Amino acid sequence: MSTGRSEVRDAGDADLAQLPEVEAAADELFVPLGITDLPAPASAEGRARSWRVLVVGEPVRGFAVLDLFDGAVHLEQLSVHPAHSRQGIGGALLAASVEVAREHGADRITLLTYADVPWNAPFYARHGWEVTEPTPALQELRHHEGQLGLDRHGRRVAMTRRVT
Repeated sequence: MSTGRSEVRDAGDADLAQLPEVEAAADELFVPLGITDLPAPASAEGRARSWRVLVVGEPVRGFAVLDLFDGAVHLEQLSVHPAHSRQGIGGALLAASVEVAREHGADRITLLTYADVPWNAPFYARHGWEVTEPTPALQELRHHEGQLGLDRHGRRVAMTRRVT
């Protein structure tokens, strides 16, 4: 899938092996905010169990992990290696994720994110996502995030982007 300047494609096994390193590097962006204890990146095997994983670059510069959840496509993770930030990779992955959801027949794509981190909710809002009340299933996922300790780093919100 071509979305502007960045070629987005489905991840292969070699790509999946690179995702933990990309995610760990992206998580370093949180350190200046005092967030130093995010959960460890998921393993390649864990990501392989996801419904769909999209990547940009060889080697991988960014990725989006999609799952089917609550009658929608759910963006579980979006990470771009900081060495490749501000090059349109995140936007390309978001656009491709919306297209994948549309092709699947979903009417929306959802995500959970930090409300006040500039490259989280404000970034998604610029790409058409809106803060929404979480469905019961998203509330359950939010509860799981709380058990992982994500709430201690700031307010989390559910966001939705209509795709039809």
